[in-house]
Amino acid sequence: MNYEPQIFELEKSSVWSFKERGDWATHDSKYRGNCSPYVFRNLIIRYSSPGDKILDQFVGGGTSVIEAKLLNRDIIGVDINPKSVELSINKLNFAYGSSDIEIRIGDAQKLDFINDHSIDFICTHPPYSDIIKYSNNIDGDLSRLEYDDFLKSMESVAKESYRVLKTNKFCTFVMGDIRKKGFVKPLGFETLQVFQNEGFSLKEIIIKQQYNCKGTAKWEKIAKQNKFILLAHEYIFVLKKCS
Repeated sequence: MNYEPQIFELEKSSVWSFKERGDWATHDSKYRGNCSPYVFRNLIIRYSSPGDKILDQFVGGGTSVIEAKLLNRDIIGVDINPKSVELSINKLNFAYGSSDIEIRIGDAQKLDFINDHSIDFICTHPPYSDIIKYSNNIDGDLSRLEYDDFLKSMESVAKESYRVLKTNKFCTFVMGDIRKKGFVKPLGFETLQVFQNEGFSLKEIIIKQQYNCKGTAKWEKIAKQNKFILLAHEYIFVLKKCS
């Protein structure tokens, strides 16, 4: 097993593009909508140090916890979906380092088991409203919520993120815009505003190019018929808790 990418260089600009998904360690692309490990590797290296405690409250397919283990960071991985938690635990079934890793079922809106000011870095990838539904009937699953309800729930996520993060530490999240009835809805910047309203200061906006999306072929036909442009970007927001 290869524990690191064959070629890796820390990104230096505000535009990131990873044509290869990344398949070192136990990474794969089977979990729909999961984030490239190159993204988490860049963020973890740049905004945390070995031994720091990281939080990913939307752990999904386990990309962040794999990278935390490889980079010698402690991490708490949370997801409201038991299937995601089970998958993430299984992905960590390899011997490497000595990181303290906790993966558990939980609600990103209610992180009562995490103490105030105890997290060194937040690195997460929430759902994009209801674009991909990750469950059918789990209460609190934000991927089942339509646009306005999603943003309302993200207020609680932002509040909990601010509470658990240490002062002068960073919170990063990946978010994309969506299209409804042919019109773009700026989910990325509206979610960013939610976090800024809670008190976070904006450090960086990174544009990430999307590749190999499952529905691209279908949407290319629809886009041509309806004269709109395919959304092929996501945002990576880097926020700082300054007080």
